[in-house]
Amino acid sequence: MRIRSFQGLVPAEGRAEAVAAVPYDVVDRDEAAALAAGNPDSLLHVSRADIGLPPDTPPYSDAVYAAAKANLDGLQERGALVREGEPCVYLYRQTMGDHSQVGVVAVVHIDDYRDDIIRKHEKTRPAKEDDRTRLASTLGAHLGPVFLTYKEQGAIDEAVREVMGARGADIDFVSPDGVGHSLWKIPGGGEFVALFDSVPVAYVADGHHRSASAARVGAERREANPDHSGEEDYNWFLAVLFPGEQLKVLPYNRVVADLNGLGPEGVLAAARERFDVEVAEDKVPARAGEARMYLAGTWYRLRWGQAGGDPVAALDVSVLQDRFLAPVLGVDDPRTNPRIDFVGGIRGTGELEARVDSGRDAVAFSMYPVGVEQLMAIADAGAVMPPKSTWFEPKLRSGLFIHTF
Repeated sequence: MRIRSFQGLVPAEGRAEAVAAVPYDVVDRDEAAALAAGNPDSLLHVSRADIGLPPDTPPYSDAVYAAAKANLDGLQERGALVREGEPCVYLYRQTMGDHSQVGVVAVVHIDDYRDDIIRKHEKTRPAKEDDRTRLASTLGAHLGPVFLTYKEQGAIDEAVREVMGARGADIDFVSPDGVGHSLWKIPGGGEFVALFDSVPVAYVADGHHRSASAARVGAERREANPDHSGEEDYNWFLAVLFPGEQLKVLPYNRVVADLNGLGPEGVLAAARERFDVEVAEDKVPARAGEARMYLAGTWYRLRWGQAGGDPVAALDVSVLQDRFLAPVLGVDDPRTNPRIDFVGGIRGTGELEARVDSGRDAVAFSMYPVGVEQLMAIADAGAVMPPKSTWFEPKLRSGLFIHTF
């Protein structure tokens, strides 16, 4: 696959910790506003520009995109973001507790995305894809990197070790959530551009909406440019590429807003018709082939036998959807049905309990995580996983490098 160095926007010296922000889609408006409060340099003022507008502002209104553009311009005018002196590739190490992962930051080609060299495993939600497409087009920039993974390559691993062993990081800080972020700048890209020629395919681990929107914007720019040469920056989008063996996958849990008119006893009876059900002492599944359900203040274990069929149908999230969420709770399409929501595993089961106990939702499901190998196998087969099947942690910070076009 192709990667390339890029001459992007980066935080000015000493400003990385202030600029860097969580991805736009892991927090709601109120959470984003709280994180950015008192910090005008936070990239959340760009990626979630609605936080600076009246609370009743529609999230996809013209005012949001105009504010995002003004705020990105403001970060540059104030010197919080500066243009890199030359095209670079970066190494990005994240440390969370005793887990560490190191990725290569570069731009990747939209044709590799189109031609399935960059493989997908989820469909996108139209509203979210349209939003990120419009934002990227308005800004002329990719704010947050797409999280890609690939099957481990010894030569790349060795090159990473050589760079990191030769000198300290150019940027090194710990974010408020306790995750360490370290970056090494490699002017010109060094040997990494050539090394990735030997990587046959990569996989979107996180960032399906960002990658789909980047491909759309690039195609639109091509169509509008009569002098298109193929060298333009809009042909590329921002990514961090990690070897799959290093990744930490957490579950993507489910909550449903109501019980579809059944009441707790009716839902429990329906569960017993479909699964082996018992009251659970633990709140997290111990293995694949089971889930935990939180209903009316009690946790239940749902267990089923070996799921047959294709690898997608055998996923725990598929079994739960096909056997229970659709036929019992009436969640017909989890991509579009507004009654279902998804809660990243990093928030823990306490978040599930809080949402049900508060009445915000009626029932919650704690899932077992999907493995990276399963993700790759499904993508290789050209199949599609259910939405919100995987939650990778730690999350990449946005704003440490911005690709412009």
